[in-house]
Amino acid sequence: MDFGRLITAMVTPFDSELNIDWNQVGKLMDYLIEEQGNDGLVICGTTGESPTLTEEEKLQLFDFAVKHAKGRVKIIAGTGSNDTAHTIHLSEEAEKLGVDGLLLVAPYYNRPSQEGLYQHYKAVAEAVNIPCILYNVPGRTGVNISAETTIRLSQLPNIAATKDCADLDQLTQIAAGAAPGFLVYSGEDSMTLPALSIGAHGIISVASHVIGKDMKSMINYYLQGQVREAVQLHAKLHPVFKGLFECPHRVPNPAPVKFALNHKGVQVGGVRLPLIDATEEEGRFIASLFE
Repeated sequence: MDFGRLITAMVTPFDSELNIDWNQVGKLMDYLIEEQGNDGLVICGTTGESPTLTEEEKLQLFDFAVKHAKGRVKIIAGTGSNDTAHTIHLSEEAEKLGVDGLLLVAPYYNRPSQEGLYQHYKAVAEAVNIPCILYNVPGRTGVNISAETTIRLSQLPNIAATKDCADLDQLTQIAAGAAPGFLVYSGEDSMTLPALSIGAHGIISVASHVIGKDMKSMINYYLQGQVREAVQLHAKLHPVFKGLFECPHRVPNPAPVKFALNHKGVQVGGVRLPLIDATEEEGRFIASLFE
């Protein structure tokens, strides 16, 4: 399956009591589809605060997203965890609700071996009939899915893509060595253009909440051979790419992008503990990125 070039790992809107704000979930989806030009949305990824969502909330969000999207974009369910059995259970339930694919973060904290990672993903992929996307984010999980393991997994019929936050060397190895049709997505906004240049298909993004339209233009410029224009747009967007992740005190995602959305009038509320909202100082810095 081609999930498209620009996919947003969507935040989960909360109300003042930090319950899911269902009205705002629909409005955010429409905004990301109609105004920001997304081809797909990840629901309940780590940017959606999956660690602090209950299973019931996740299933409700998957169901709502599929029904609200009405086929306008691909809906990808974040069902990964560090428990293979629970990942399989949640993935099977998400499939029943009609999602288009699954995003499976590498098992965190327990730090499995490369063979353990392979067997984990193999077991999940064999339990469902929809495409699976690997998600490699060593800075959050404490484990790197190596290029060799990713290439090995790409041979399995139900593993269709990877979202990889590793360096360009690893992305290059994967793009060059993976099975035909296997899609490589960068997970680092600032790497969107460099990743395209070495054979990546697109980006699964956070910054696309607020600059998705420009990111889509940058991707299209590159694909159309207008490399100079793509480079110029990359340079323009780069302060936002970096600023959302390097604001004062390195506020963990998704607090900065939630502040940016609220600042722009797209109400998504705050974050659940143990995350905390951006401070006044941090908020001024984030707001300055859009002046």
